[in-house]
Amino acid sequence: MHESFFPTFFYCYFVALGVLLGGSLIGGLAAFITGEPLLTEIANTAVKVRIWAIIAAIGGTFDTVYSFEKGFLEGGTRDLFKQFLWILSAMGGAKTASLIISWLTQEHLS
Repeated sequence: MHESFFPTFFYCYFVALGVLLGGSLIGGLAAFITGEPLLTEIANTAVKVRIWAIIAAIGGTFDTVYSFEKGFLEGGTRDLFKQFLWILSAMGGAKTASLIISWLTQEHLS
């Protein structure tokens, strides 16, 4: 792995945040055009897109699986730890976007 840690850490966070926010809001636009309830569809789309935002942020699942395999089988615990922190960063970005969508839609109050 030739990627530097901190730029990739922030990249994972903000890509997950952007994918979830963008996907939810564009999905809400589609709901508005088709006459569906706008805020409900935005909240539902945010729940459905969360895992895909994490996967998109870490660059797909195969690189992650390869890094975990390398960490366990070849003793590359540094790569394993880096990959784990990048996944946590992506999960944090997805959670932040989910909270923003929740605050925007206020669907948790009903």
